[in-house]
Order: sequence, then structure tokens, then C-alpha cells
Amino acid sequence: MSGHSKWATIKRKKAATDQARGKMFSKYIKEITIAARHGGGDAETNPRLRTAISTAKSLNMPANNIERAIKRGTGDVEGATYEETQYEGYGPGGVALLVEVATDNRNRTAGDVRHIFTKHGGSLGEAGSVSYLFKPRGLIVIQKSAVTEDALMELALDAGADDVHSDGESHEVLTPPSAFEAVKDALAKHGVSTVSAEQTRIASLQVPVSEKEAEAILRLVDALEDHDDVQKVYANFIVPDEVMERLAR
Repeated sequence: MSGHSKWATIKRKKAATDQARGKMFSKYIKEITIAARHGGGDAETNPRLRTAISTAKSLNMPANNIERAIKRGTGDVEGATYEETQYEGYGPGGVALLVEVATDNRNRTAGDVRHIFTKHGGSLGEAGSVSYLFKPRGLIVIQKSAVTEDALMELALDAGADDVHSDGESHEVLTPPSAFEAVKDALAKHGVSTVSAEQTRIASLQVPVSEKEAEAILRLVDALEDHDDVQKVYANFIVPDEVMERLAR
């Protein structure tokens, strides 16, 4: 199975709850603010902002929240200044974890992240200790009912995608970061609707773990993702589909 695919699918389902949606709103408000600060407030000329807005809308974030986040980023209204950084470490079973954060207080966040790792049987590592395992990729998820795999393969690869594969109810398109927007545009031009589209990281090496270890890793990941400053968590573990589904209930 694709460890990233199964985990991502489960997280999308979990995000349907009000509490999870509120957490996602907070994360994407930060992402929109940061994207607007670095690339300007015009989504047409700022691909990162365009992707963040698209995802926020898919979560039913109100338009006025999006607009305020953009204005905070461009400096039109006052607000916190967020700094992006990442932490690297290990979880139960020797699994590598990469944690991306956006914070207005790096010292506070570093202490909190270290505490979460320690509390859940993990440990922080040095900069560069695991980040090399996680390669930047564009990831576009499409319902199988939207397009056949063969048609999607031809369309996506022609637009610059690296790979297309199917898992469960969906197709996944992987792209180099530089081709992400071109592939998205090609799909939209041909009327292929997407479930989600994001710039992410995919583990180049996945570590098989036991069900008990997977349970401990998911507790660690959940604790990290519950922190207000944590934007994304990547882990390179893999378990059978049925085990992942059972643990996610």
C-alpha cells in the first residue's frame, strides 16, 4: 500500500468533523498569511497563495477569513508575524518524523515540540538528520469516478507529472514541485475535478512497523498535529491497509 495515500485519506475523513475543521482553519489561515507575505496578495501571480486559498475553500472556510489572512500577510491589517521552521526526530520503531511549523515564538514552539516527542516515546534529532528522506512533491488526489486511470496517466504525464497510481477509491498524481501548477491547470482544462491538491513531501524510504508501534506513532503524530503552531507532520512508516483503518477508528 501507499503509506502516504492511506494516511492522507484517513486525515481527510477526520478533517470532516467540526473540531478538526477548526484546527485546519487555523493552519490554513497561517499558510495564507505566510504565502501572501512572501509572494504578494494576488493569487493569480502567487501559486503558493492560490493553492492555500483553494484548499481553504475546499474546507468551507468563510471568504472573509481568507481575505483577512491575505491582508495580514500583505501588511494591510495588523497581525502576528509567523516564522517558518522545521523539526526533525524519531518516533517509536525508529520511524523518522519531519515537523513543519509556523510560529510567532520559536523558543516556545521548540520546547513544546520537544516535550511532545519525549512524552510519546520519541526524540528530537539534529537538523538534517531525517529531512533528506522526505522529497518535495506535488500531490493531486482525484476520485476514480472522475476519470479513467489510462486517460489520467496520459494527461498528467504529458503535463509534467512523475507518476500516477490508484489506491482504493482514488487516483494519486505525483509531480515535481515545479510542475505542480501546470498539472493542476491541465486537469482543470480537461474538466477533471480534484479531491485535493497540495505541495507535500513523500518519504523515499518507508519503515514497516508492528501494529503496536503504529498505534504509538499515530498518538505522537496526533499530539504534534494538535499543536497550534504545527502545520504538517511527515512520517516514513508503513502498515497494512486494514491495520491503518482499524487504528484510525
